[in-house]
Amino acid sequence: MDEIKKQLKNWEANLVEPALNKAPERRKKFATDAGMEIQRLHIPTSRDYKQQVGFPGEFPFTRGVYPTMYRNRFWTMRQYAGFGTAEESNQRYRYLIAHGTTGLSVAFDLPTQMGYDSDHAIAEGEVGKVGVAVDSLEDMERLFAGIELQTVTTSMTINATAAILLCLYVAVAKKQGADLRKISGTIQNDILKEYAARGTHIYPPASSMRLVTDVFEWCSMHLPKWNTISISGYHIREAGSTAVQEVAFTLANACAYVQAAIDRGLNVDSFAGQLSFFFNAHNNFLEEVAKFRAARRIWARLMRERFGAKAAESMKLRFHAQTGGSTLTAQQIDNNIVRVTLQALAAVLGGCQSLHTNSRDEALALPTEESVRIALRTQQIIAHESGVADTIDALGGSYVVEDMTDEIERRVWSYLTKIDEMGGAVKAIEQQFYQSEIAESAYQYQMAIENKEKIIVGVNEFIAEEGPPPKLLHIDDTMRDRQIDRLRQLKSRREAKKVAAALAEVQRRAATSENMIPAILSAVESYATVGEISDALRTVWGEYQN
Repeated sequence: MDEIKKQLKNWEANLVEPALNKAPERRKKFATDAGMEIQRLHIPTSRDYKQQVGFPGEFPFTRGVYPTMYRNRFWTMRQYAGFGTAEESNQRYRYLIAHGTTGLSVAFDLPTQMGYDSDHAIAEGEVGKVGVAVDSLEDMERLFAGIELQTVTTSMTINATAAILLCLYVAVAKKQGADLRKISGTIQNDILKEYAARGTHIYPPASSMRLVTDVFEWCSMHLPKWNTISISGYHIREAGSTAVQEVAFTLANACAYVQAAIDRGLNVDSFAGQLSFFFNAHNNFLEEVAKFRAARRIWARLMRERFGAKAAESMKLRFHAQTGGSTLTAQQIDNNIVRVTLQALAAVLGGCQSLHTNSRDEALALPTEESVRIALRTQQIIAHESGVADTIDALGGSYVVEDMTDEIERRVWSYLTKIDEMGGAVKAIEQQFYQSEIAESAYQYQMAIENKEKIIVGVNEFIAEEGPPPKLLHIDDTMRDRQIDRLRQLKSRREAKKVAAALAEVQRRAATSENMIPAILSAVESYATVGEISDALRTVWGEYQN
């Protein structure tokens, strides 16, 4: 190392300085989006390979969670989709499956996310707009009509009402005659980030955390292949955080979930293997690759050293990635194809287990079929034509990537220590720590764009006259009327006494410490609606007001 450092000084004196005298560098300081300084040249450093890097599939999992990674099979190619009615979304899912997607990812509309039926006054103007409207088991049956749940993996982005939507999915699977022990997929079920970054919470934190651990417990016994939570940094990043904050706040939240489950009496190795994560993939390519590698290493150490996990599966950070929605521009939308390609490549080189690629027109509207197909083809080209999936951790050993991985890890541990000193994630959120940190980072990022310290092509530089507006997907406003009519018909023909009894049992259990999932499953199978079940819980737990 001493010899390399000596050679570096000679290089700087004999080659770099004369070059700088002729032409200065573009900027005085080069840094990542998280503010980490990028050296002119990164060189080898003294590093304990076994402890800091290691081999794929073994602790600390820096290079990947599986021994062969994509040489065995590619990541799951998901395309987040859902809009309008269940039939319209089902048609989109069939289209995606026909074009090679290997996993479904369901977007629900805001009323469904917030526990309101489509006929509720607060749902006006939002039914089917940012996702599919699901009011009852009938809607869920239509959503997956013709799709065998035992043969497809499904991810559902739902949080406050996650337990209800999981039960709806299970009810459909049971009707199909599926073996629940073979059903695989993911429910987001990450309520803590809702209080900090997204806002689709319903109940107070303690009650919400109780539902999360109920899902952990029930699935460990009945749905062993199901990922019971997707602890999400994605929305934290979309709210304006840096890459470091995204990892730090996500892992702090994850620690809170693990501790809550342990406090519930669950053995860590009985549920930790069913935890999954959801991260953003942004434009700063090398920083993003390093971020994923650092997150794996930190999580492995947290699980082994803090929580005493003994099973290797409990220490593996398995994650889904989605390209950065907030990075997409309404100007020159075809530029977004390039952005998404770079982001997707970073996720793959970072070792994701599944991936969603955003569509070029999502800054303007829900994506058209053509745009969705291009986004899916982006993943397929990376998988089949780029060659990057043929070796594991292709950028491992890169001096700059290893240095960035170490630096991100150092900064994340600093945040985790600070959050621990505040009493953990829930206390930090209640004290607005996450929120203020994210707000400051978002402000600094926006100032950099406005001052042109950061160039966004087509927005603050390289601006061009736009052609005719692109063809966009429009949601028919009359679909709410059709949805309400269906809901009215359902309520007129279901067994009212059976529904009332099921909802009464939901309320009774909510006032005890009994697991809520059996009662919610019985309620959805009686065709009680999402809104009715949510209201039954509201009656006991109330609503959380920021």
